[in-house]
Amino acid sequence: MSTNNVSPNQRRNFLWVMVAGLASLLGVATAWPIFRFLSPTGGDDSSATVELARGQVPVGGAHFFQYRGRPAVILQPAQGNFVAFSAVCTHLGCVVAWQDDAAEFLCPCHGGRFASDGTVISGPPPKPLESLQVALNGDQIQVG
Repeated sequence: MSTNNVSPNQRRNFLWVMVAGLASLLGVATAWPIFRFLSPTGGDDSSATVELARGQVPVGGAHFFQYRGRPAVILQPAQGNFVAFSAVCTHLGCVVAWQDDAAEFLCPCHGGRFASDGTVISGPPPKPLESLQVALNGDQIQVG
């Protein structure tokens, strides 16, 4: 006959450790895809400039694209006037979204708001969106 030398307290502690470990694993498995969605991809300097057709950017609207492996956005606030920014929030690096109705950028992470010129309107971002150089070449827009 076998004797059981495990006390009820030891069993309870073992169960708590197992439950905490499983909860931690589930928390990481849930948070990782959300983190990857909100985080921009790593920098890639493969192309110094990006060319876009003028027709891709509506007047008063925005067009998102990849610039050096990171999200970027180009706006046409007025006919023939183009401005481009990094689409990465300066607070924690989340990718901003363009709000057509308000004509501003909104960061989904902490509610930071940026004007169409990249300046901070409200929220926690410490500085404006990084501005990118824009040049016009016929029907093409060159960013970078």
